Amino acid sequence: MPSQAPVRVVDVSKVYSNGGIAVRALDGVSLEIRAGEMVALVGPSGCGKSTLLNLIGCIDLPTAGSVIVGGHETSALDDDALTALRRDSVGTVFQFFNLLPAMTVAANVALPLILQRVARAEIDERVARVLDAVGIADKTGVYPAQLSGGQAQRAALARAMIHQPAIVLADEPTGNLDSQSGAVVLNVLRRVADAGQALLLATHSPEAAQSCDRTIRMQDGKIIA
Repeated sequence: MPSQAPVRVVDVSKVYSNGGIAVRALDGVSLEIRAGEMVALVGPSGCGKSTLLNLIGCIDLPTAGSVIVGGHETSALDDDALTALRRDSVGTVFQFFNLLPAMTVAANVALPLILQRVARAEIDERVARVLDAVGIADKTGVYPAQLSGGQAQRAALARAMIHQPAIVLADEPTGNLDSQSGAVVLNVLRRVADAGQALLLATHSPEAAQSCDRTIRMQDGKIIA
């Protein structure tokens, strides 16, 4: 387990311009997410959760402060390096799965490794291993439309973790699932964290938050608890 936390956010602010008016989406936010830790990010809509996920996910840059992912400060990177960091060090799970419908489960899960130009034999071996880990090894050759919601979310999680990123970001991972499927997905996420992965879950679900090691509560662009 690395000694340095995979994600560090240090006194970060983010200001957007809305019709010439400055809108402060984040205001002096600091946090750390360690390897093997599953952290819930909660708060009302508009509190800054999505902005924070975008900064940690290397989609956007802070106005002030530092976001450090996998040992790299995002603001110090040019566009190509930032794209490479996002590709190699971040995995993302979305509420609506975002699987490509024309590709099989195995092909969807393999995408991060294909982008990294990993050898085909290694891709096949790692896809088989990760699908087994999330409990859908029998769905390798099927298409997303043939999956239940819970199975689709587990396929999305497999895709997010197959390249062993510094951080897996899960944006409302149980928000589109029934309670039983949601519980299965949370159990898989828990096992992934216990195996050493850093996980950050943005959620409105009390059940999801309770399954995490700790909860970060946001309001008006600040961490309040």
